[in-house]
Amino acid sequence: MSLSTAEEEAPAKEIHIPAEIEWQMLDKSKFFFLGAALFSGVSAALYPVVVLKTRQQVAQSHVSCIKTAICIMRYEGLRGLYRGFGTSLTGTIPARALYMAALEVTKSNVGTAASKFGFPEPTASAAANAVAGLSAAMAAQVVWTPVDVISQRLMAQGSGCVGKGPQIQSSLNALPCKYINGVEAFKKILNTDGIRGLYRGFGMSILTYAPSNAVWWASYSVAQRVVWGGIGCSLSRKDEERLRPDAKTIVAVQGLSAAMAGGITALITMPLDTIKTRLQVLDGDENGKRGPTLGQTVRNLVREGGWMACYRGLGPRCASMSMSATTMITTYEFLKRISAKNQVLAS
Repeated sequence: MSLSTAEEEAPAKEIHIPAEIEWQMLDKSKFFFLGAALFSGVSAALYPVVVLKTRQQVAQSHVSCIKTAICIMRYEGLRGLYRGFGTSLTGTIPARALYMAALEVTKSNVGTAASKFGFPEPTASAAANAVAGLSAAMAAQVVWTPVDVISQRLMAQGSGCVGKGPQIQSSLNALPCKYINGVEAFKKILNTDGIRGLYRGFGMSILTYAPSNAVWWASYSVAQRVVWGGIGCSLSRKDEERLRPDAKTIVAVQGLSAAMAGGITALITMPLDTIKTRLQVLDGDENGKRGPTLGQTVRNLVREGGWMACYRGLGPRCASMSMSATTMITTYEFLKRISAKNQVLAS
């Protein structure tokens, strides 16, 4: 379904946007192979921001993003900003494949069904995107949750910020280095808690990422319509009869819409993400005691800093989600275009 046709918003002037590439129009082998390469690069570029967010979320008191970054760079170097990246990258490829397949199939089917039931195009687009985002997130979490558990534990541990002075220690409270790498973390978690340990926080992950993706894709659909509508209003004051935007204009609109949707989604779902991260990172003690429950995690957060403690790391998360959303959607749309079977797209 096209998310960007703005004919209804600009009756006086017509904006012609290239039609969206549907699932059946894609060369699947090229789509998944090139997607793995492109999104691996995106993950590498954005990973340090995720590390900063995770460190802030597991800290027992508030520390600014800049101080956290300085501490990591001072005591751990650039490597500290990429702790757990190998594990994360390994899981990203199959998780992304599941995500993209579920997203495209669901969006196409729901959009077609909504149109048949007579829903207006804007409503059908928003609904299709929301349901697609929901199903894609749930499918990806089957793979992503164990990877998330391992990579976030590697992110949170640090040799540099513990024992380097009482002020840094009490504020950042980085976890001691318990795992050498992702393989060792996998073995230790499996031996200690079994499969359940690898899926710790799975329910909370679904509650976080499923609504988050639904909100993001629906917001993205609406944001695109608003931006294109604004362009149409601008054109109505000029003499142009119609606009055929070039590739740069389309990418700019997609990027702006994605950034807007990312900021909105980060603000709405931040408390759920903080609780999820704590559940996955903070395990039991040396005597085999299980990690904190959901209720205990929430109580500990409130005790440490009130309800605002649930918003620790909001700055990095907003930045991460906005940057990730912008790069993801522009990369994703580019990927779909170069993976189209006929390579000739209707304008």
